Amino acid sequence: MLNPTVGSWYRDIETGELFEVVALDEAARTVETQFLDGEVTEYDLEVWRMLQLQRAAAPEDWRTPFELDDDDGLDPDLPYHPEEWNNPLSTIEPDTMLGVEDI
Repeated sequence: MLNPTVGSWYRDIETGELFEVVALDEAARTVETQFLDGEVTEYDLEVWRMLQLQRAAAPEDWRTPFELDDDDGLDPDLPYHPEEWNNPLSTIEPDTMLGVEDI
């Protein structure tokens, strides 16, 4: 029986699924986990103790459940400096705005 630790990775021996513990609620006695496909599950502490688990190393691309890629590291609030300040096309506003969707 393994005690859940936030940020630790575990493998369910029965199913072979790999997941990370993302939250513990000691008052409600629950463990929240996230699988590699992004699915989030909550276990009662009693159910957690019945699972056959082993500690596991974080997968190579642990960002998969969070749908992160290398571009997510860029700060969208940083100023944009176009290569050609005098290009008239650089003053045209796009039809869509980044992060804003029409409903």
